Amino acid sequence: MAPSTTVHRSVIEHQVRQAVYQRLGKPLPRSAGAPNPLLVNVSARHCHLTPEAVEALFGKGRTLTPYKWLYQDGQFAAKETVTLIGPRSRVISNLRILGPCRNLNQVELAYTDAIALGFEIPLRSSGDIKGSTGAMLMGPAGFFEMPEGVIRAMRHVHMHPKDAEYYGVKPGEFMKLKIGGPCGLVLDQMLARVDPSFKLEVHIDTDEGNACNLLANTPCELIK
Repeated sequence: MAPSTTVHRSVIEHQVRQAVYQRLGKPLPRSAGAPNPLLVNVSARHCHLTPEAVEALFGKGRTLTPYKWLYQDGQFAAKETVTLIGPRSRVISNLRILGPCRNLNQVELAYTDAIALGFEIPLRSSGDIKGSTGAMLMGPAGFFEMPEGVIRAMRHVHMHPKDAEYYGVKPGEFMKLKIGGPCGLVLDQMLARVDPSFKLEVHIDTDEGNACNLLANTPCELIK
């Protein structure tokens, strides 16, 4: 399964908005004048696994199978899922694996998920798992024990260097996300992650998405 080449709707809308303002001879509002469209996505609970963990859970020689390509280039939701076993044998079944494989094992949950499972999890930037809670994963071919790696991922924005320059932010700095609509709010401490391979995209978890009733047409704005 090859990565999708379909242009995302947000990109088309951004281009149309720029063309309309230019044709009318009006100055572009800040969001329309940005080099790239802003996409805000709710990141549901999921896990990242090493090749060794995938083989332990699904069998020798098994690799992840792309099910749905994500907005960031090369990233996908895999067909494979696992069962996460929490304290007192509480479980979450069909926990989606995101690929490709990484060099560490990490489970990302919202606080509501953690409470339901009986976990106490830290708020961390992705990849910062030292000293975090461990867990047991179950797959069709066996179990895999994680000594650490269960976290709530810090809300963050993926940025290309051109986006970071436009918004006046450096890697590792924090921004705010203003979300409109009837349940509008401002999310503080939005970590800026900058890399030439990134598209401009904010990731918040399900607790945050539900709190503001985030929909596809909900207006959002990044603020330095």
